[in-house]
Amino acid sequence: MRINSWYIKSWKNDFSDILYNHLRIQVFGIMSENHTLISEIYNLTVQDLMQPLDSTESSVEKSDDIEQVFFLLSKKNHVWVISDKATSELAGVITHSDTISLFAPVMTSLESFDKPSLHSFQYGLSMKAGEIMSSQPVTVEAKDTIADVISKMKQQKIKQLPVVDENKKLIGEITLHRLLQEYLKRSKKIR
Repeated sequence: MRINSWYIKSWKNDFSDILYNHLRIQVFGIMSENHTLISEIYNLTVQDLMQPLDSTESSVEKSDDIEQVFFLLSKKNHVWVISDKATSELAGVITHSDTISLFAPVMTSLESFDKPSLHSFQYGLSMKAGEIMSSQPVTVEAKDTIADVISKMKQQKIKQLPVVDENKKLIGEITLHRLLQEYLKRSKKIR
């Protein structure tokens, strides 16, 4: 028995159309769910997701010794620097990158170790947090939206933002890690 080639082509086209439509519906449904989920997260405020800070575990004063900074950096990838504990006014941030020059000279070749950077530990200097911090970090307020946070993180290529009040008092932080946790928590509710 010979099958008409037109019939085979027609069947392939029908099957392709059915498969295409099925996949389109599935993908559109997933995209629609993700779009709704992302929109919900974008509309949350920083207050909804921020981590309130215990100042003893997440920040140092500008006048604190560098050893205190290193202790906190051994647990986290950043430390907020405040002017003093009384006001908790945000003064800066210290990341792992800010400490590299303390361990090595500006040039990292073996020949350069005879001329260390002025901020190198090779000089045996006792340093304070305020001397190595990056001042004027990008901030957000509790009333800002998560869309604002993501925009700032992307523009500045950073993974954490300090949350300050109207007096620049450090009240918390919002991190990419926290945003990912919220996304995963909400996406599991959908599936």
